[in-house]
Amino acid sequence: MNQKSSSTMFFAGLQWLFFMFANTVVIPLTIGDAFDLSSMEVASALQRSFIFTGVACVLQAVIGHRYPLMEGQSGLWWGALLSISASASSAGLTASEMGGGLAVGIILSGVLVTILGALGIGNVLKRLFTPVVMSTVLFLLGAQLVGIFTKGMLGLATGDQIHLPTAALSIFLVILVVWINVKGPGVIRNFSILIGIVTGWIIYVIFFPAQSVEVVTSTKIFNVFPWGKPTFNLSLIIFAVITGLVNTTNTISAIKGFEPMVNATTTNNQYRKSFVLTGLNSVVSGAFGMVPYAPYVSSLGFLQSTLIFQTLPMIIGAVMFMVLGLVPALSHLFSTLPVSVGNAVLFVAYLQLFSGAISNLKGITFTSKSIYRIAAPVLLGIAIMNIPADMFGSIPMVVRPLVSSGLLIGIILAVLLENTINWSKLDQVKKSLVKEEKVS
Repeated sequence: MNQKSSSTMFFAGLQWLFFMFANTVVIPLTIGDAFDLSSMEVASALQRSFIFTGVACVLQAVIGHRYPLMEGQSGLWWGALLSISASASSAGLTASEMGGGLAVGIILSGVLVTILGALGIGNVLKRLFTPVVMSTVLFLLGAQLVGIFTKGMLGLATGDQIHLPTAALSIFLVILVVWINVKGPGVIRNFSILIGIVTGWIIYVIFFPAQSVEVVTSTKIFNVFPWGKPTFNLSLIIFAVITGLVNTTNTISAIKGFEPMVNATTTNNQYRKSFVLTGLNSVVSGAFGMVPYAPYVSSLGFLQSTLIFQTLPMIIGAVMFMVLGLVPALSHLFSTLPVSVGNAVLFVAYLQLFSGAISNLKGITFTSKSIYRIAAPVLLGIAIMNIPADMFGSIPMVVRPLVSSGLLIGIILAVLLENTINWSKLDQVKKSLVKEEKVS
C-alpha cells in the first residue's frame, strides 16, 4: 500500500471514528438518566460502549457479514428501552427492578436470536424484504433520523426553544457539507463528513462559551448488571424477546441496502454469521448494561456521502474507537463534541437514505390501486412518529414500544402488504379492464 493510499485509509478511518462517536455518545447518557445511574456509572457505560462498539464492528467486518456497516447500539432497542423505563412507576417497579428484569430479558433475547441465526432465520427474512419493503424502511428511517437531527441542530436537544446562534452554525455546516458533496474535488468530497465535524467543532469552541461539566475521576468499565440486580419478570422477558426479534430487521435492511452499492450478493453463511454475532452482542449488552446491538441501516447514508466502500477504513475507525474507550482522557475530550455539530453533519449524511429509497422503486409502476403498497406504510409510519409518546399510555406495556414506533408499524405493514397481496396480478386485471373499455 503506497503512502497516498495509506493516508487516505487513515483519514477515512478517522471519519468513521467520528461517525461512530456521533451515533453512540448520546445513548449511554439517556439510558443512564432513565435508570437513575450515577455519574460514575454513566461514564463507565460510555467507555464500555466505545470499546464494545469497536469490537462489534471489527467482528462483523472480519467474521460476520464482512461489509462496512457499523454495528452499534440499536436505535430500535434504544427507543423501546426509554419507552418502557418511563413505565416503571406505573408498573409498580423501581428503576433498579426494571433494569434488572430487562437485563435478563435482553440476555434471553440474545440467546434466541443467536440460535435462530444459526438455524438460518436470514433466509426467511430476506425473502420478506422486497424492494418496496426496503424503500419503506429507508423512507421511514430517513424521516425519523432527520427529524431528530433537526431538533439537535436548532438547539432543542438541550433546551425548549430554538437557540439562534446554534441554529445559524448548524445551517452553515449543512450548506458547507452539501457544497463539498456537490462541488468539491473527488478526494475532498470523500471526506465531507470529517471536514464538517472538525470545522464545526473549531467554530463552536471559538464562538460559544464553554460550559462547566462534572469530571468523573474513576470508572468501572467491566461492571456487571449496572442497571440493577437480575430479576425474572415474565412481561419484561416477553417484551425483550419481541423487540429482539423485530430488531433482526436491521440486519436484513442494512445488508440488502448495501448490496447494490458494490453489486454484491450476500451468501446464506454471511447472514448466518451476522445474526449469530448480533445475538451474542445482545447477551453481552444485557450483562454489562448496554443497549443491544444491530447493523446500522444509517451506515448506508454515510457510505453514499463518502463514496468509500472498502471495509478497511471502518476497521481502522473501530480500532480507534476502542482506544478512545480505553483512554479516559480521550473519552472526555470527545465528549465535548457539540451535539448540534454532529447532528448538522449527520443530517446531510442521512439525506442520502432518500436516494436509496427511490432507487429501490426503480422499475415499479404504481397505479391508483397499487400505490397503497408504498403510501400506506410510509404515511402511517410518519403519522405515528408525530404522535407524542405519552399519548400511548393506555396501551399495554408489553406491546407499547411496538405500537408506538412508526418505523416498526410501517415496516410490518409493508411486509404484510407485500407478502399477502399479488400486486402484479392486480395491475394486470386493471390493464385488461382498460383494454376492454377501449375496444368497446
